[in-house]
Amino acid sequence: MKKNNIDVSLNGYVNSFLGDWSPNGYIFNKIKSTNDLTFTDKFSNQDRIIIEKIFDTVQRINKNEKPRKFDFLPKGFEDKEASKLEEGLFWRYLVYRYRYNINPYAHLIEEYPPCVQIEPTSICNFRCVMCYQADKSFSNKSNGYMGYMPLENFKKIIDELEGKVEAITLASRGEPLLHPDIKEMITYVGKKFLGFKINTNASLLTEDLSHTILQSGLQTLVFSIDAADKESYEKIRVNGNFDKVLANVIKFNEIKEKFYPESNLITKISGVYISDEMQSYEDMVSFWKNKADEVAFVHYLPWESSYSNKINNQTSPCSDLWRRMFIWHDGKVNPCDYDYKTLIFGNQQPTFPENSISDIWNSEQYNNLREQHILNLRGKVEPCKRCVSI
Repeated sequence: MKKNNIDVSLNGYVNSFLGDWSPNGYIFNKIKSTNDLTFTDKFSNQDRIIIEKIFDTVQRINKNEKPRKFDFLPKGFEDKEASKLEEGLFWRYLVYRYRYNINPYAHLIEEYPPCVQIEPTSICNFRCVMCYQADKSFSNKSNGYMGYMPLENFKKIIDELEGKVEAITLASRGEPLLHPDIKEMITYVGKKFLGFKINTNASLLTEDLSHTILQSGLQTLVFSIDAADKESYEKIRVNGNFDKVLANVIKFNEIKEKFYPESNLITKISGVYISDEMQSYEDMVSFWKNKADEVAFVHYLPWESSYSNKINNQTSPCSDLWRRMFIWHDGKVNPCDYDYKTLIFGNQQPTFPENSISDIWNSEQYNNLREQHILNLRGKVEPCKRCVSI
C-alpha cells in the first residue's frame, strides 16, 4: 500500500491558529454583541484574564487589525460546538478552547492539562494497517500491554478532573466500546465536562448503547472510518466489516432523530488519509455527509512502527506536552500514544492513582521532557525523535 509523505512544513502557531476561522463566525458575532464584561465576576482571576484577551482580540479584528501571535481565532468546528451549548456555557467554553489552542504554543503550564485522554481498554477488535495494534509485539495478549481499566479507577479520574478540566476523550490504544463497563463509564461522566468525546470504530455500537450515549452529556462522537467503499475500508480496517459499521451508523442516526431530536451531540466521520489509490476526500464527503454532522481526514502518522521509523530533523516542540495527557488502562500516564509502549519516561514512569493527575502533569519528569523539546533536544528522546507531530 502506498502511503503519502507527511507534510511537516508547518511553522508552529501560524498554521495551528489560523485554520478556517472567520471574523463573521458564530463566536465572533456573539462576542461583538457583548457590551461589557461584568459577568466575569463569577470566573477565577485566570479565567477573567483569558476572557479579556479574547474580547480584546475580537475588538481589534473588528477594526480590521491583523491577528497577533497568540490571539484565539475560533475555527469552524468550534463555532458549531459553541452554537449548540446550553445557555450560560458560552464563555466557559471559550476559556477551555483558548487553553487548548494557545497553551501549547505559549508553553503555558497550569494545574491541569486542557484535555485528558482516558483509555478504557488497550484491547481492539481491529488491526488497522496504520495503527499500533498492527504491531504484534504490542497487541499480542502475552506481551502484557492488553487490559481493561477498573471502573473504580475510572471514577477516581473523573472525580479529580471534574471542575478542573473541561475536555476528556475516551479513546487511546484500544476500542473503548469493548470495555464491559463502558455504559457505566459514560453514565458516570454525564454532563460534568463541556468537551466530552468518544472515538470508536462503531463496530460494537448497539441500540442499547446508542440510547446510553444520547442520554449522556457526550458532546462529540467520532466514528473512525477511512473509506467510502467496502473494499478499501476493509483493506485499511483489517477485521472490520463495512456493511456492519455502515448499518450501525445509520441506526444510531435513526435513534437520534426519532428519540432525541433536540440532542446537541455532534457526530463526526474521521479517517486517516494514507493511500491515494483507495481514498478520496470528495468520495468520503459524498458518501458520508448525510450520515454524520462532519466528515474529515487527518494526516497519516506511522503509529504502526513508532520505534523503527527513521530519525527525522523535526525540532519544533510537540504540542501534546502542553495540551493533553494520556491515562492508560493500567494507570500509566504518558504524554502521547505515538509512544504506545511507554518508553519516554523509562523507569520513572508516573502512574495513577499512586500520584494525582495534577502532580504528574507538573512533575519533574514532565517538565524535563518539555525542556528538552523547547531546547531543540527532541532528537535525543525516544521515540520523539522519530515522530513528526508538532
